[in-house]
Amino acid sequence: MASVTTSQKAAESSDNALSIGSIVLKAFIYLILGVWALIVVFPMLWALMTSFKTDQEIFFSPWSLPTTLVFDNFVRAWTTARLGEYFVNTLIIVIPSLFLTLLLSSMAAYVLARFEFRGRNLLTYLFLVGMIFPLFLALVPLYFVTQKLGLLDTYHGLILVYVSFSLSFTIFFLINFFRTLPKELGEAATIDGASQYDIFFRIYLPLAKPGLITMGIFNFLGQWNQYILPNMLMITNEDKNTHYVLSQGLYYLQAKQFYGSDWSGLFAAVVIVMIPTLVVYLIFNDQIEQGMTAGAVKG
Repeated sequence: MASVTTSQKAAESSDNALSIGSIVLKAFIYLILGVWALIVVFPMLWALMTSFKTDQEIFFSPWSLPTTLVFDNFVRAWTTARLGEYFVNTLIIVIPSLFLTLLLSSMAAYVLARFEFRGRNLLTYLFLVGMIFPLFLALVPLYFVTQKLGLLDTYHGLILVYVSFSLSFTIFFLINFFRTLPKELGEAATIDGASQYDIFFRIYLPLAKPGLITMGIFNFLGQWNQYILPNMLMITNEDKNTHYVLSQGLYYLQAKQFYGSDWSGLFAAVVIVMIPTLVVYLIFNDQIEQGMTAGAVKG
């Protein structure tokens, strides 16, 4: 009886030690996540606060709240600094680029995931190689190719380049996602006389909505904040910067501050560029988690 009691006490003490250890581990993880969240959120909040200040407040009281909210900073950034024009240019490029990326990637991923044919694995691995190919190695040949094709300083030229560089990652992700969808639906539709076009667009494409939303958000964030490609393919002459996108316009505005000293307008421009990506991520945060989880399960 005494030995049983001793073993029970040992088991209880072991359970208590495990529970204490798990609590300490969770506390440590939450501490790390809290510090990381602070590091990420603080600069954005400080930029938002600073965008409502005057230039004098920015230099003499950078950490204090603004005495009055100066909304004229955003007006100057939108009109005088031409950020509104650059905003429209970015939408003209990103929206069709995003649509083409998702359409072409979903079609290619569906074929690679559902059909058996010679060379399928080779094509899949080629898209994987495209993911790890450094962008900087392609800049010089890309410039000459677009120049020969007459695509420099054109919206459709930059759209095609965005789509090309986005396909590999999107296809590789959607392949695994389409493999999780039940094959029986397509087989039943085939028996009923449906074409492959109908099966894809009416059955599998709606089912792939979580994965498409996830890839749409990732590509939107990447293309919206892209700087290297538009800076190389769009005119960078100060007198002809009508095709600038937001990243170029923001850099151009930052360079002008060394002469104009309109720092409040610069911070307002930073907030204008930052808000759309934050809004999109906050709205579709749940869909991103669902898409990543579903795509991680292989069918």
